[in-house]
Amino acid sequence: MQSHLENDREHKKDCVIIVALFIGSPSLEDQYQINELERLINTLGGIVIDKVVQYRKKIDSKFYIGKGKLKTIYDYALEQKCKYIVINNDVSPSQIKNIQAFFKDKMMIKDRTGIILDIFNKHAKTKESKTQIKLAQLEYFLPRLTRQWTHLERQMGGVGTRGGPGETQIEIDRRLIRNQILKLKKELIKISNNRLIQKKNREAIFKVSLVGYTNAGKSTVMRSISNKATYIKDELFATLDTSTRRIEIDRNNAFILSDTVGFIRNLPDNLIASFRSTLGELTDSNLLLKIVDVSSVELEMHLDSIDSVLNHLSVSDTNYLIVFNKIDKVNDDYLIKRLTKSYPGSLFISAHKHINIGLLIDAIKEQINKNNIQEKICVPYDKGKIINQIYSKCNILKTIEKETYIEFEVSGNSSIILNILEQIKK
Repeated sequence: MQSHLENDREHKKDCVIIVALFIGSPSLEDQYQINELERLINTLGGIVIDKVVQYRKKIDSKFYIGKGKLKTIYDYALEQKCKYIVINNDVSPSQIKNIQAFFKDKMMIKDRTGIILDIFNKHAKTKESKTQIKLAQLEYFLPRLTRQWTHLERQMGGVGTRGGPGETQIEIDRRLIRNQILKLKKELIKISNNRLIQKKNREAIFKVSLVGYTNAGKSTVMRSISNKATYIKDELFATLDTSTRRIEIDRNNAFILSDTVGFIRNLPDNLIASFRSTLGELTDSNLLLKIVDVSSVELEMHLDSIDSVLNHLSVSDTNYLIVFNKIDKVNDDYLIKRLTKSYPGSLFISAHKHINIGLLIDAIKEQINKNNIQEKICVPYDKGKIINQIYSKCNILKTIEKETYIEFEVSGNSSIILNILEQIKK
């Protein structure tokens, strides 16, 4: 979908038929999933002309939705001149191949992960996010290779791309992709190492990360707190790259605020893995702000999706505040009372209207002060390494130069200051 929907904008939007298969009885959650997929397709520039919903006792092992239903969809898509069929689930590589062969390449089959990958590719801006999405795409394509992917040889090229005697085109393509995957993984290791250096330079300062369902308003929250422009657009996954700002609350309180890729229902594991270095910002955070769109009827599911990704990244134990955003869109006192009772300590803001942003900053300051201590540290002049640590890792409130030592009055992270005091004792 990407090549047509993104690059051929002067033409009419490509029409799409959504095919949704559910096992068991109908539920409200089914409609939410279909609506979310439609928004994903709209983000790519497609327009959904119909939604075919099927309930079965089990998935068809060969054609996913069954050959009869597939024939009906094929005939209808031909009649409507529809270019894309998008399935609201992750479909196995063999099923994708079987469906594509049944459709005789007259229309392209995409599953949910394929659509998300196309959106990520569209929105990637930095070298890191472009490398991450390339890796995720290639790992997704590898088991799905058919003759339609022979164009990959032209894209990848380079030394060692020619096949040996008797090697089929698909075998060549598989080897090319595996080589490219190894190359991209090495690039991401380098990027990750550079991030570690950056993190060491920010070790002393309190770190806050915004997490939330995509389109919950994280970027708007970032802009409201920092008073600096950030890219904001009403579409899913509008921003993929980590954005970081240093926020000065007052003379003695500052923090680093980071915004990263938004979450979504059942975010594919290979995307979480590929974006691990970006999402790694979360593992170093002292505080997570879980941003939730309070106007969404799915807000509790959004919170579940956030927690699911945090569990996957092993950062579920990090201290957090739940922040219900877009309060200006809600006029329901009962909802606010219910959420206040269900989520004690949560905050209600409107980043767009700048409502209660001061309360949010005060809450962050309170968390900083919980984590900070203030101490006097006396360091002999010959302990230059410790003096450098104090300057780089602590907030220095006062210095007095004595005859044989420097007396520092500092505030900062308790574990860092206590570690410095232990070093002086040795």
